[in-house]
Amino acid sequence: MDEEVLELAGRAKAASRILGATSESMRNNALLSMAEALIGATTSVMEANSIDLAAARSAALSASLLDRLTLTPARVLTMAEGLKQIARLPDPVGEILEEKILSNGLQLLKMRVPIGVIGIIYESRPNVTVDSAGLCLKSGNAVVLRGGSESINTNIELARTISSAATLAGLPAGTIQLIPSTDRGAALTLMQAEGLVDLLIPRGGEGLKKTVIQNARVPVLTSLGGNCHTFVDDSADLQMASDIAFNAKVSRPSVCNAMETLLVHRGIAMALLPSLVTRLQDAGVEVRGCERTRTICPLVKAADETDWATEYADLILAIRIVDTLEEAMEHIDRYGTGHSEAIITRDTCNANDFTSHIDAACVYINASTRFTDGFEFGMGAEVGISTQKLHARGPVGLRELTTYKTIVTGNGQIRV
Repeated sequence: MDEEVLELAGRAKAASRILGATSESMRNNALLSMAEALIGATTSVMEANSIDLAAARSAALSASLLDRLTLTPARVLTMAEGLKQIARLPDPVGEILEEKILSNGLQLLKMRVPIGVIGIIYESRPNVTVDSAGLCLKSGNAVVLRGGSESINTNIELARTISSAATLAGLPAGTIQLIPSTDRGAALTLMQAEGLVDLLIPRGGEGLKKTVIQNARVPVLTSLGGNCHTFVDDSADLQMASDIAFNAKVSRPSVCNAMETLLVHRGIAMALLPSLVTRLQDAGVEVRGCERTRTICPLVKAADETDWATEYADLILAIRIVDTLEEAMEHIDRYGTGHSEAIITRDTCNANDFTSHIDAACVYINASTRFTDGFEFGMGAEVGISTQKLHARGPVGLRELTTYKTIVTGNGQIRV
């Protein structure tokens, strides 16, 4: 298996050298061909998916995992439409980031270029196979995919379909590779394929991400958790604060940009919390609070130290009352994961202090943390959210799947 994985990665590496020099129109045509091929293969994709679903039911996977795994003709069509949307996005490759002429006459151009080979290790959702391949291809990168065991048959059929279509459209063979094994050793080999994989992106739970970080010998781009906070300042508009907090927790609690802890200034707590807590509880949220919160709302469960550090990914919310903006920021510094943090305020100075101090990929003023998403940011699509500082931070879209090189043009200059 080690040899097979390295062979696949080697093919991708060879393809990347050709792919990086292809035109935007060629890559766009390939994406459109992949979309049409996917629609044409709906029946075979559904058959492969039914095999995976039968195995998943036998393994007694949860209803939420089964839903992520399940494909329907409508979902296949959505994946195809996603490829068409990627084709319509502006091409980042070749963009000039900087241009200058030195005193010695040398002309410097800093140009955006593909990274090369992107490895993606992911779990459950078969749509990641298509979405990730499309984004990598559009940005001029070859891709090596390694999906989870739950969706292996579906992934193989999806990858076969889009890879064949891309090759028929003129792109180099090897542009899209899928490791056809669920063996953990295959994933480990991909993590350590130095010289073949230029960037590795894990998509899945915290266990997967930590495993990749601990074992990888190639550069990794990942997000370590989404313990997101919203701080309600004492100057905040009460209705705005209630609506934003409710949306940040309830709209989709399982995702990484959902709020997990609500921090409330003591000056506004009595006016805000009784109605907000009732609203949250009516929506099925289990609310846990500090002692001051429970004094105002006695039916709230007691929160402890672990609650402040927990990413629930569920309809559970921790609430803490703080005395100052500084105390709120200290709490976020201690327990936050650098993902998305928000302040609700009408005080411009407090907003500026918050955005200057808080170290996170996305910092919000008077808006829900739920907007941290490539599509919502106008990027079209993403392969994940990065909480790192190098080389990309926040939603990882087409531009974040590129790097740059400097092209130097002279007329005979030599260094003395």
